[in-house]
Amino acid sequence: MRPESADQAPTLRRTLTRWGLIGIGLGTMIGGIFTTVGVGTRVAGPGVLLSFALSGLACVFVALCYAELAGMVPVAGSAYTYAYATMGELVAWVIGWDLILEYGISVAPVAASWSGYMQSALSNVGLVLPHWATGAHLVFGANGIDVAHSQIDLLAMFAVLALSAVLIIGIRESCTANGIMVVVQIASMIAFVAALIGAVHPGAYHPFLPMGMHGAVSGAALVFFAYIGFDTVTVACEEAKNPIRDVPFSVVATLIIGAVLFMAVSAVTVGIVPFRNISDNAGMLDAVRLAGNNPVLVIAVTVGAIAGTTTVMLTTMLGQVRIFYVMARDRMLPAAVARINPKTRTPVRTTAITGCLIAILAGAIPLDVLLSLVNIGTLSAFAIVCGGVLILRYTDPGAARPFRCPAAPLVAVLGVGMCLYLMVDGLSGATWVRFVLWFAVGLAVYAAYGFRHSLLRARDEPLELREQAS
Repeated sequence: MRPESADQAPTLRRTLTRWGLIGIGLGTMIGGIFTTVGVGTRVAGPGVLLSFALSGLACVFVALCYAELAGMVPVAGSAYTYAYATMGELVAWVIGWDLILEYGISVAPVAASWSGYMQSALSNVGLVLPHWATGAHLVFGANGIDVAHSQIDLLAMFAVLALSAVLIIGIRESCTANGIMVVVQIASMIAFVAALIGAVHPGAYHPFLPMGMHGAVSGAALVFFAYIGFDTVTVACEEAKNPIRDVPFSVVATLIIGAVLFMAVSAVTVGIVPFRNISDNAGMLDAVRLAGNNPVLVIAVTVGAIAGTTTVMLTTMLGQVRIFYVMARDRMLPAAVARINPKTRTPVRTTAITGCLIAILAGAIPLDVLLSLVNIGTLSAFAIVCGGVLILRYTDPGAARPFRCPAAPLVAVLGVGMCLYLMVDGLSGATWVRFVLWFAVGLAVYAAYGFRHSLLRARDEPLELREQAS
């Protein structure tokens, strides 16, 4: 049977305006502040402000490079697509494999965080879950899983499955739900800063770098997780009404809005909470308690945290499914993964399978240690995007560039350099070992399937073999 033509096959629905794209970027990005401010402060002290600034500066260079490539290649797939267009199939596969690590793995711990905030909110009204349903903790005995002593995170699983259903319904509905929650969490952050700025003690910022500059760099490598998300705008490129104009604008706007909010929230938090006493996952609530424990503000921060983690899960799963979709369209993954439902115009099967797998991870396995892997995978992808801009400026200087990265060679080099700096100086050796192992597994999968089935190989085959393969 001859493969279905591009004109006959259902395609993704183009419904997103630039504000919808910004909402997707912010939905993935700004929810990270609710947990990273505490973790970063533990490592860097008041220097976490410098940590956010270093990560933000690296992302400025990367965002400008993303914006140039997004205008040149207005196709879904983010860094994977850009690497394919500039550096070939093998590098594209490596980046796609890294993006699977970034988008897929990061949803599970975010779901656990969502569950924790939700359980806290429910307990305030007298609703307490049974112990077996409160957290992810499997106990293994001689005969397998010890059911009597194991726990699952029921709410985390519910959240992932519910959001998968929203994504299946359609991109317009998903964008509307995301936009509402983005407004809620931004309002929560503004209320937090406005209500507590008067309680800031200037002495809390001294000493500014108690762990030295290395502490600030290590903090930057951790809080970088909060910035992950502006690139999700490019993943939804094929669902934008005017991708050439709106995607570059939305990438840069998302980063600017997020960076301003991060700096304001971290400055207030560190100015109130002694850095040695701050909790990893609830630094903002610590600040609220120490500044008078206003019940209205506690509710506002809690609601903002729940909305923030919800949007992170929603938009991150959107990104993961779209990465799978584009890789399968290039036949780097089985073609069935790219099949679009003609009614919803979404990849229903892929969304459902991805949601179920993430729900199992979120409900059964604690994945906090993998957050550092998310960051190293993302930093490596960002470095390659910057490298792609640099390569194209020399190999194809005459190509149409609706958005031109200012001082492109310098900006691209700085982007690569800062990403590598954060990876080398900010992340542990154990993280590098895990990353290398993940890289090796990816190469094995590519050799076993992607290399033999990709469109590049298919174009070189006789028509009869291509028809049989379809």
